[in-house]
Amino acid sequence: MNTILNVVWLILAGIWLWIGYMLAGLLMCILIVTIPWGIASFRIANYSLWPFGREVVSKPTSGAWSFIGNVIWVLLAGWWLALEHLVTGIIMCLTIIGIPLGIANFKLIPVSLAPLGKEIVESR
Repeated sequence: MNTILNVVWLILAGIWLWIGYMLAGLLMCILIVTIPWGIASFRIANYSLWPFGREVVSKPTSGAWSFIGNVIWVLLAGWWLALEHLVTGIIMCLTIIGIPLGIANFKLIPVSLAPLGKEIVESR
């Protein structure tokens, strides 16, 4: 079932979300100082391309620097990526078949706002 949902996700929303995260990552990597945000954006881009069967969990070793980095991320790119998830999720929820995909979009909003201090693991 995860594969079917991932294929439908990829066609309807995944590729567009992936492009958004890749553009944000490239923008962040242009400046040397923001490379950690670029790497986090690339990590979340791969997750947003194929999300079903995986989940995002907090790293127990992340500390205050992750929080400060996430605040900077929200100001630089996180808010428009979260907006992209919100709009895509609302559009997905307009159909009965798209409701699981819309819910997955809404679950990606916190990750798009705070990608530092998170890791992607396989679902249990």
